[in-house]
Amino acid sequence: MFRVAADKFIVNITFGWEHAVAITDENDAGKLVSHRFPQYSFNAGMEPKFFRYLILDENFKHHLELSSPGGAGRNRVLKLSDMLQYKMNFPSEAEQKKIAAYFDDLDHLITLHHRKYINGKKEELLAWEQRKLGDDLVSIHTGTNLLGSTTNIGMPLIKMGNIQRGYFDTSKVEFLAENEQPDNEDIANYGDFFFNTRNTLELVGKGATWMKNSGEYAFNSNIARFELRNIDTIFFNYLYNTETMTRQIHARAMGTTSVAAIYPRTLESVGYLVPCMKEQQKIGAYFKHLDHLITLHQHKQNNLKNILKYIEITLIITKEAAKMPELEKIIEEKLIDQLIYGDSQWTYRKDLKTEEDLWKNFKYILEQNNKDRLNGESLSESEFEQVKNQLQFSSFYKAGEWLVGENGKVQVHVQRDTERLHLVVMNHEHIAGGSSVYEVINQYSALKNEEDDTLPARDRRFDVTLMINGLPMIHIELKNRQHSYMDGFHQIKKYIGEGKFTGIFSAVQMFVVSNGEDTKYFAAANDTELNPKFMSGWVDRDNNAVTNYLDFAKSVLRIPEAHEMIARYTVLDEDAKRLILLRPYQIHAIESIREASKTGKSGYVWHTTGSGKTLTSYKATRNLLMDIPAIDKAIFLIDRKDLDTQTTMAFQAYANNDLVDVDETDNVNDLKKKLKSDDRQVIVTTIQKMQILISKRLQEGTSEYSKIKNLKIAFVVDECHRAVTPKTKRELERFFGRSLWYGFTGTPRFGENPYPQLGDLPRTTEELYGKRLHKYTIQNAIHDNAVLGFQVEHNGPKNMEDETNVNVYDNETHMLKVLDIILNKSYHKLGFQNGKGQTYEGILTTSSIQMAQKYYDLLTRVKKGETSLEIDEKIKQVLPDFPKFAITYSVTENEEGSHVNQQKMQQSLDNYNQMFGTKYDFSQIQGYNSNLNKRLARKDTKFKSRNEQLDLVIVVDRLLTGFDAPCLSTIFIDRQPMGPHDLIQAFSRTNRIFDKNKTYGQIVTFQAPKLFKESVDNAVKLYSAGSTEGAILAEWDKVEPAFKKSLAALRVSAETPDDVAHMSLNEKRVFAKMFQTFDRLFAQIKSFTKYNDSMLEEYGITEEEYEKYVGRYQNVMEEIKLADGEEKGEPPVGPEEIEVDPDYELMAYSNTKIDYEYIINLIQNIVTPNEDEKEISSEERQKQIEEVKQYIEEMRKDNAKVADIMSNLVYEIELDERKYRGQSILNIVENMKHDCIDKVVSDFCRTWYASKEDVMYAALHYRNGEIPNESVIKSTIDYTMYKEVQEKAVPKFKYYAQCMKELKKVLDEEIKPLIDIA
Repeated sequence: MFRVAADKFIVNITFGWEHAVAITDENDAGKLVSHRFPQYSFNAGMEPKFFRYLILDENFKHHLELSSPGGAGRNRVLKLSDMLQYKMNFPSEAEQKKIAAYFDDLDHLITLHHRKYINGKKEELLAWEQRKLGDDLVSIHTGTNLLGSTTNIGMPLIKMGNIQRGYFDTSKVEFLAENEQPDNEDIANYGDFFFNTRNTLELVGKGATWMKNSGEYAFNSNIARFELRNIDTIFFNYLYNTETMTRQIHARAMGTTSVAAIYPRTLESVGYLVPCMKEQQKIGAYFKHLDHLITLHQHKQNNLKNILKYIEITLIITKEAAKMPELEKIIEEKLIDQLIYGDSQWTYRKDLKTEEDLWKNFKYILEQNNKDRLNGESLSESEFEQVKNQLQFSSFYKAGEWLVGENGKVQVHVQRDTERLHLVVMNHEHIAGGSSVYEVINQYSALKNEEDDTLPARDRRFDVTLMINGLPMIHIELKNRQHSYMDGFHQIKKYIGEGKFTGIFSAVQMFVVSNGEDTKYFAAANDTELNPKFMSGWVDRDNNAVTNYLDFAKSVLRIPEAHEMIARYTVLDEDAKRLILLRPYQIHAIESIREASKTGKSGYVWHTTGSGKTLTSYKATRNLLMDIPAIDKAIFLIDRKDLDTQTTMAFQAYANNDLVDVDETDNVNDLKKKLKSDDRQVIVTTIQKMQILISKRLQEGTSEYSKIKNLKIAFVVDECHRAVTPKTKRELERFFGRSLWYGFTGTPRFGENPYPQLGDLPRTTEELYGKRLHKYTIQNAIHDNAVLGFQVEHNGPKNMEDETNVNVYDNETHMLKVLDIILNKSYHKLGFQNGKGQTYEGILTTSSIQMAQKYYDLLTRVKKGETSLEIDEKIKQVLPDFPKFAITYSVTENEEGSHVNQQKMQQSLDNYNQMFGTKYDFSQIQGYNSNLNKRLARKDTKFKSRNEQLDLVIVVDRLLTGFDAPCLSTIFIDRQPMGPHDLIQAFSRTNRIFDKNKTYGQIVTFQAPKLFKESVDNAVKLYSAGSTEGAILAEWDKVEPAFKKSLAALRVSAETPDDVAHMSLNEKRVFAKMFQTFDRLFAQIKSFTKYNDSMLEEYGITEEEYEKYVGRYQNVMEEIKLADGEEKGEPPVGPEEIEVDPDYELMAYSNTKIDYEYIINLIQNIVTPNEDEKEISSEERQKQIEEVKQYIEEMRKDNAKVADIMSNLVYEIELDERKYRGQSILNIVENMKHDCIDKVVSDFCRTWYASKEDVMYAALHYRNGEIPNESVIKSTIDYTMYKEVQEKAVPKFKYYAQCMKELKKVLDEEIKPLIDIA
């Protein structure tokens, strides 16, 4: 037996799981307890009385349950080591004493209130009666089945998340639709007592009495109202939430920790003590008054808890650990804390670690949410197999298609005997409530795929995954601050290639990567499609960056935001077969429109061109219809001349998998029919059709006139600065008097560039549409890496007196100069350094159709060799068929053209048909333009092949607005300067994010250089908050001196590449920093038309020397990463200010890696064709294979080793077309290369008796003829064993040198070709 001491933490290890714990006091001192009651002392700075209240926390109770492994009945033993892992928030000792004293006083008041003096002498207990809830319960009523939404404007709706223990939190509520009125019995009245019937196991059964006004709030069907007799509901509010009652309530809960329910009738046996009604009323009033008194104190305490939660881990780590960067484990714990803390609906499920666990959990949730459909029966094993088979998605895009659901309900289908059951997996109308269950898991074990033992793979542990209704939706990879978030990106890419995101994880839609300080998110895609340039950070509504992982979690990963990212802000691009996650500024714009529409306000969104306005306008149009029931139709208006642009095609591509119908109107009668229809749908139509309808096709006084005129329509206008004129808009507004208008533009009309003066018509975009709802300028977009900056060159004739004299340019001499620059001096602008199939496209825009046709004819003659202009051999070596070109005008331009123009256009169509096997004539000009758009955009797999690509398109105005082709890099302008909005629109065709070598949009002008520069500067200032900084890169006369200066600085840090090997680590840091600057400027100077390779001699460097510097630089970066990992975050000794960008990608360096990735993609497209496309013929498939073989043979000239691997792979695919179907070709080839390296290393080690681990390290880190661990290998090789085995062993004095010589030969000839291309 053991004696109890005062101020100890004591626990009953047998019944700890029932919260049998306490803090002892002086009354307990000296009493005896058995060994089953261990006692713990408190450290200095801890107040035992404070912890008396802290251990009452429900989370601690839950932890005690988890720390007590089960036995029979109540026979469970607390595992003390697990219990001590629990983390608690506690403030300073002084604050602890204040809090403890406060609660002691409160306890004392309660005790006094339970007792009173009789006759002023004797203190005795009042008579309290023992009852059961069934004695006092008259009736139970659950609330309305009407659904709420944060976007509605009707009556507010109380849901389960609003009920807290003893009070209601209405800071976040949903609303019913404006036209929906709940029954009177579904409306809360003062004094009603409510409790929630469904929630997590911890939160289910929360109850509170409604103490707000009557008749203002409805309550939903997850909430039950008790009608009680002989009970004061204010008193019952406090009685119900006592610990005694709470324990009884929880004992009646059914379900798991994530999904639990309480059936109201099971509460009838709950027992309690109550005094007489008069005493109840006194106690209730007393505590209600007390609640008011402590509200402010409670708020302070809650704020303190929040603060303590974030610094919790910092308080418990040692001083030494505090100096280290946060470990990934700690970052992970803090993130989970952030997700599950406070009013969050995420539940942490640390018990789910394997795929089997996840399937069981998913099955349980599915059954709970479909009890009625399943008639209360569980799914059999074979039935659940049917479900699992439906959730094995071949791509993340396919999962996205399924997640759209039918009318917002995502379903699986089960055949049960003769009945087909439709089970709801997820209901997107139940965001943050209803049937939605939100769970967090971590350290999930993704096991090696046992079905394919041919591929070396490892078990992987995922960091954090967020699940909705049991399905993984958002996956997060975390690194500590010593590493770049890019390491997380590469890790995800590797896991996808290894097939880890299959099975239940194949439904993932969103990835998040973070190192704590930098956080990015991106849509799920196959490993070969993942592009780091498409990662997005988060910004707030004012475009301020949110980079910290906890801040990101608060902004994006909490509920409802995380569910909305999946349900509302994910778009399926059917053309590209890929998921798109909206960027933050797009979401803010859509939310701004939604808020404006709820108050009946119109407005416009200013988002710079290239930032995805069409996608934003689509989602805005779609959400207006989905979220605002009062809106009858949502109409997307375009100008007739934009009919053949990408906008309508993009709308259709986005809408094919959406919940709304997007209907294009074929004619005015079709438009009238759609407006008369009762269907709520998005309509895409032209301004011209709408004008004809209201002016000529509707007769006043008719029923159809009244019906259409009285529609409440939301008009959404893309390119609103020009699409609808002020006059036309006024006409439409007068007819549709109840209309709302939302404009999207990258180039608003301001006072500096207004519409022409026409009476009292509006002259600016704000006057026309209303106030600006959201702004995202060029500078914002460039800063966020949403678009690229511009590099502008003005190559027109200098020193002209009158730059506006167009006659100077209308001659063949000038035109040949233009074509010389396009064809021979745009090597880097058009991406020739990328290799065949990966080059970029250009647009040449002229002032008229006649001039465009002249250029087309002249270019045809140049290509045939009929002019003095010849195409350089350097260009032909990359693309022997360069240039492949076409000409295009808009529909209206073609109609307005002369007969001669139309004849010439037909000739160009014939050439196009011959080039690509199409069959367009002049009557199919819209179809031709559509095909050309798709060819330029290269979204379709087909157009990624060089055989299907264009290099240059000649236009007048078409494609200069509303056109998106990320692989378009350069616009060549041979015309006079345009207006500010037209200039920015044209420029912005070039600055879409594409690959790592496309670093800015290229603009080359050929007329009026001074006027053009002035116009460009003014336009950029107007549309980027008054400055050109960041948007326009420096011109040649500034870049060239900067380049020379950077070369001089590089020479100071390392005069020759060989000098780098002998530097200290800090000197290497300086070199790496200097080289990054030099490389960036080298790439930039190469892109100017003035540059040619012969200039390098003048600058004092050669391409060969630059490549040697590259090799040294790559070695240095490996060393820096290795050293930083060992230093654990301590600053380097010496120049601390030198910070080397660990994620910098070389910009001026090109090698065969680009061709390697291109070939990988071509093979991937053969083995995993698009499921939705029709089956290709065997001839077409063989044609694709022959194209791949051709590229492999071209690669063989530079890298025979990798070419052999690829040839063998293609040979296997030829023999069996189903082999490797659905697998990652990149991962397969990488594994084949790894096998080759492993065999070469093993053979070398067997011959020379060297350590395989050491030689493998040398193989993976070998560059520039340096074996990084040569001394280690020499110290571990075994000459004795070597001599015993080898018949012709070299003498010992030659052994070490000969071994290193052979190793270098192996590394150079066998390993290096395989490593360099990886």
